[in-house]
Amino acid sequence: MWKSKLIFRFILSVAAIATSVQLSSGSDYAIAESASSNPTIEPGQQNQALEDAKVAMVGVGIGAIAGLLISGLWYQKRRYRKIQSRAKIIRFREEFLCGSLADYYLSNSKANASPTNSRKTLATPTKEEISDSPASEETLVTPNKEEISDSSTSETNNLAAEPTPAAEFNLLSDSYHKLIEEIVDTALKGQISSKEYIYCQLVENVSSGNGEIFERCLSDRLHSTQSELDQVINSPSLFQKETPELKKARLNRTLKALQSIQGEWERVQKQKQNQAAVTAAVQQILTASEASRFSVLLQIIDPNQNQVFSQSQLQQLAQELKEAASSHDDLHRKQEIQQLAIGIANGVESYQQLEGSLVSWIYEPKATPLGLKESRAKQDPWASWALKVSSPLPKLLFSTLADGGSATEIVVHQSDINLKDWVELTVILQRMQQGLVTWFERQPYDSKWGTSASIATFLSFAVVWCELSNGFRSKGEELAKACFQIVLQILRTFAHREYFPLYGGAFAFFGRDSLQDAIAYLDTPLKEVEGTQEKARILTLLGYSQFILGKYPEANSFHQEALEIARQAGDQPCEIANLNHSSRVCVAQKDYSQAINYSQRALILARQAGDRLGEAHALATLGYSEVFAAQQIECVEPDVYEQAIEYLRRGLELSEKFSDSRFGITLAARQTQALCYISLGIAHVALEKPQAAVEYLEKGTEAVQFSSDKYLQGVNFLYLAESYYNLNNYEKTVYNSCLGMYLLEQITAVEWRQAAGLLTILQSKLGDEAVQQLIVKSRTNIMKFIGVDGYDYLPQLLEKYKRSH
Repeated sequence: MWKSKLIFRFILSVAAIATSVQLSSGSDYAIAESASSNPTIEPGQQNQALEDAKVAMVGVGIGAIAGLLISGLWYQKRRYRKIQSRAKIIRFREEFLCGSLADYYLSNSKANASPTNSRKTLATPTKEEISDSPASEETLVTPNKEEISDSSTSETNNLAAEPTPAAEFNLLSDSYHKLIEEIVDTALKGQISSKEYIYCQLVENVSSGNGEIFERCLSDRLHSTQSELDQVINSPSLFQKETPELKKARLNRTLKALQSIQGEWERVQKQKQNQAAVTAAVQQILTASEASRFSVLLQIIDPNQNQVFSQSQLQQLAQELKEAASSHDDLHRKQEIQQLAIGIANGVESYQQLEGSLVSWIYEPKATPLGLKESRAKQDPWASWALKVSSPLPKLLFSTLADGGSATEIVVHQSDINLKDWVELTVILQRMQQGLVTWFERQPYDSKWGTSASIATFLSFAVVWCELSNGFRSKGEELAKACFQIVLQILRTFAHREYFPLYGGAFAFFGRDSLQDAIAYLDTPLKEVEGTQEKARILTLLGYSQFILGKYPEANSFHQEALEIARQAGDQPCEIANLNHSSRVCVAQKDYSQAINYSQRALILARQAGDRLGEAHALATLGYSEVFAAQQIECVEPDVYEQAIEYLRRGLELSEKFSDSRFGITLAARQTQALCYISLGIAHVALEKPQAAVEYLEKGTEAVQFSSDKYLQGVNFLYLAESYYNLNNYEKTVYNSCLGMYLLEQITAVEWRQAAGLLTILQSKLGDEAVQQLIVKSRTNIMKFIGVDGYDYLPQLLEKYKRSH
């Protein structure tokens, strides 16, 4: 470039000098000729005329030279600007793959990709070559298949050949790049009113099976835009007419448009996946046998699947099943598929009626006639839901459960319920359970209450389906298995929650205070399921439930099976939990040496696995076991309890570190703390230190209320009563005895008789009337824990104990 400029200037200078010399000589010659032809002119005049002519001619020459120089400089500057402009255009097209450079690279890639092409590889064009190309070549025209075929034919010596995969890929890439640029340009112009426009463009222009190519093009465009945005401050001279601030604003808008394209593309892909899932589900149902068709449907809508069906998908599934059924010639099969479709559609519609008031029962005031005795049916959510739903079968089920009945009664007494009604009920209950759990888990102000309610929801709906399964056992094995299949789905979902209670939990079912029926239904069918990690965890929960019911052999059987499955599955936290639970079962069975053995194994395994929570609970159960072992030998020597008390204090200290953790860990930590406080209280009762025992047991009262463990609550009140009895505080003795007696009897734990016996001793010592006055005096505090019904039930419990004693 600098050489051409130097040469150009040299030529202009030579031309100017030559012109000046020629003009000077020409003027001298003209003046001489004029003088010779006019002899009358004087010599002075001749010299003056000659000088004037020379000046005039020199001026003309200088003017001509100046004009030439100015014209040359102007032309050079204009040409330089044009080259610069073209260079920027080329740079832009190199980045975004458009224009003549893209055509050049595309034709070059086609020539190189063609196996029959005998031409040499083309060199990369220079900027001057591109700048010399006609302006008409700058327009990007996407070639169609015929043009590509014709070009390929001429370039391969008229041999017909299909476009190669590389050429097809390049063609699609160009097309998708152009689509992306068109959408971005439209967005930058402010001509897009909603994202629906982008969605429609993607659906219309991105062909099926080529989504990966489009994603690659979009990813490259996003990356290049983000990179250019990051470097905008470092290279502000890329476009001279655009300041860095304006460029940054434009690139930000471009990036936002590209992100909108990305979001809508994800929506397109999601809808395609949903459609594919619905289509596959329809085929599974149509190809299934008549006996297993309902079970196949349950498997499809299982919430544990990777593809969880939404309400819109269920509606779409119902619609496609109706259309598929209309094309079948088999009348019986056609009617069955139509019933499935109608049941799904009705289920979604009924749930939509309930959805708005799914949790309204929480805020409804309890209906209590004049404050005398609470009406139990009005306290349950089932009663509230029964008023909101219009379908006969769900309304009947909710009303029955609200009245304290069993779902088994509905199956036994209703013989005219068809398949579509059961499908509708299945959809309603499944959506209700999922909706309740989701709402409870999202409570920001009281997440611990919400998680506790989620546990109750899982267990409550599992029990309902267990009852339905039990009712179907006398009518049809397939429907019984289908109902229990739903139970397993619920329990599997529950087992994967991070708050799953390996060390107990909340057992307040909707409208139920006892676990007796739940355990009876979950026991036998669960044994038929193959050993999995989920089964081990559910068995752990059921074993603990059997323990607080006082069924120690059954609890030990559950824990031993869960222990073996957890060991095979490599679930060490579950294995440690079952060792700890087995230790407590052995304490209840008076097998203290085995209890100490289990807790020691749990402690060793927890330390090896780094399970600090399991270690804390193992220390608690080890101290708990040794306290009762010392009680067995009726020894009150402090040295005998010293080691047990040390274990309990270490377990208490370790568990307090988990008090502010997430709910599942906090629940287990409070369970451990409650066990430590109660064990320390029992140890000091045995050591005849009632005042120290009261201090530990009062702390245990708060810890055990948080864990919602009714067994430990009852035991805590029982030993508090004994401690206050030894301190001659008969008012608190009566208060704690009443609470312990009621809570333990409600879960059918045998220790309730011990509390009732203490009240009987007080009656014989103080008199029946005095004890009754103490109970009336504590009426308000007692009702805070067990309500009006519980308070009214206390005299009946005392009479029940006396009759059986």
